[in-house]
Amino acid sequence: MHSLVTFLKSRGYWLMMAAVSLAMLVIALYYQYALGEEPCQVCIQARLWVFALLMVSMTLATFPKNRLWRLSGNLLALACAVGLGERAWFLYQLENGIGNGSCEFQLGMPDWFALDQWFPSLFEVRNLCSFTPEMLLGLSMAEGLLFIAGLLGVVISCALVSHQLTGQGESRSSRDPR
Repeated sequence: MHSLVTFLKSRGYWLMMAAVSLAMLVIALYYQYALGEEPCQVCIQARLWVFALLMVSMTLATFPKNRLWRLSGNLLALACAVGLGERAWFLYQLENGIGNGSCEFQLGMPDWFALDQWFPSLFEVRNLCSFTPEMLLGLSMAEGLLFIAGLLGVVISCALVSHQLTGQGESRSSRDPR
C-alpha cells in the first residue's frame, strides 16, 4: 500500500497519465488518418478533454513534489476524466438511440478559442455523429472511452484519497516536536 501511495505522489504517476493521454490521442488520429474514420463534434470534444489531461499531466510531471500542485493537478485531471466520461456517455447514447440530442458539423467553440481553426488536423469536425468504429474486444469507441474514463476516474480518485491521507500524516508530523 505504501508503494502505491508513493507512486501516486511521484513524477511517474503523472508521466503514466501523460502516456495514457498521448496513446489515446495517437489511437484517435490513427483511426482518423489511417482508417478514414472522420471525427464528429462529440468525438472532438472528447479529444479536447484528453488533450487537457495531457497538458495537466505534463505540467504536473515537472512539479510532483509540491502538495498544492498535486492536489490541483488531481482535481483538474478528475475534471478531465469526468468531462471525457460525459462526452463518451453522450456518444454512447447517440449511437444506441437511447439519448436525446444530436451533434453539429462544427465544434462550437468561441472565436477566442477556435482550436478547430488553429489546429484543424487535430480538432476539426469532419462528420456528423453516428456509430463509432469497433475497437478491441468488440467494443465501440464510445464504449472504450467510457471504460477508460471510468478507469481514469478511479485512479485519480485513489490519488486524491492518498493525497488527503498523507496530508493528514504530514500535518501531524510537522506538529510533532520529536
